[in-house]
Amino acid sequence: MSRISDIDPELTHRLTRRGMLGVAAGATAAALLGAAASPAGAAPATGTDASTTGRGRPVLPPGRLGIQLYSLRDKVSTLGFAPVFAELEKYGYDEVEFAGYTQGSAGPLTLAQLKRLARDHGLTPIGSHVGYYAADPNAYTFAQNLTKVLDDAQALGLKHIGTASGPFRYGSTVDAWKRAAEEFNTYGAAARARGMKFYQHNHSDEFGFATDNPKVRLYDVLLAETDPDLVFLEMDIFWAYAGQFRFSKRPDGSAAPFEPLDYVLRQPHRYPLFHVKDGVSDPSNEFGYRMTDVGDGDIDYQRFISAVTRLRGERSAHHWQAEHDNPVESFAFARKSSAHLHSLREKC
Repeated sequence: MSRISDIDPELTHRLTRRGMLGVAAGATAAALLGAAASPAGAAPATGTDASTTGRGRPVLPPGRLGIQLYSLRDKVSTLGFAPVFAELEKYGYDEVEFAGYTQGSAGPLTLAQLKRLARDHGLTPIGSHVGYYAADPNAYTFAQNLTKVLDDAQALGLKHIGTASGPFRYGSTVDAWKRAAEEFNTYGAAARARGMKFYQHNHSDEFGFATDNPKVRLYDVLLAETDPDLVFLEMDIFWAYAGQFRFSKRPDGSAAPFEPLDYVLRQPHRYPLFHVKDGVSDPSNEFGYRMTDVGDGDIDYQRFISAVTRLRGERSAHHWQAEHDNPVESFAFARKSSAHLHSLREKC
């Protein structure tokens, strides 16, 4: 892809992740610790602050805490899915989102075995990340092998099947994103015919501006040009605030502020899934944050999750997936994230 720079750390992260999708969940490729910007008006969330814990209703809806298994790729590779699922069960997780269906030294599994293994540990396979496109006609991507991708998702009983690839296949112009949106609509229609929802997971680049019309935010093109009944979004909250930090001004320097939460509140039905990542505010960082374990950073998840789940009819309509691109110790990350999110209480 000509748009990829060897020195762009976010794209390095994206390529590292893409190399894992549909291949081996235990791949040992490195993922960059990115960063994001602090939500406007958000207060730090620590998981032990009296303002976020106490007697109020739990912020996290019951049965809706998941984890993106990319965060545990080292354990899947060395131990296999079974020990990983056993740990997640102990930590109180309800769901898992896949980033590949194979394990390392533990040996091959059929999709039926993988589905049963998750269920045996009280975990619902809720979604999966697959690449958008590739030059290889045999690649395991939506563009190259849509039927196979959907067959596998259906075999696992997934309700959602998506991609963490941005809609940059044809470039960063308005028309390029319209063209990608047409393809997303096609994937969405095919997924709906199987009883699933197709979704796209953002990084921060999606919130940048069209190269041919710098007044237009690319994410707005994606929302406008995709059918809301066919194409859904998985907001990675960390990367959305990175987008806020990076793209609060247009290329000409004029102000273009936005609040990621507002996108959700305007169209909550389009966001069935979220990635819950945390970061320590660091304005000197390109992305505004240094990624950290959920609960150790400055993103106010009491505020964000409460705002979504308090909407009429929306409390149990969304799935919250904890994630860290490169945790220091992945089991510790999973345990800490669950404890923090379960501790959050609505303010009385």
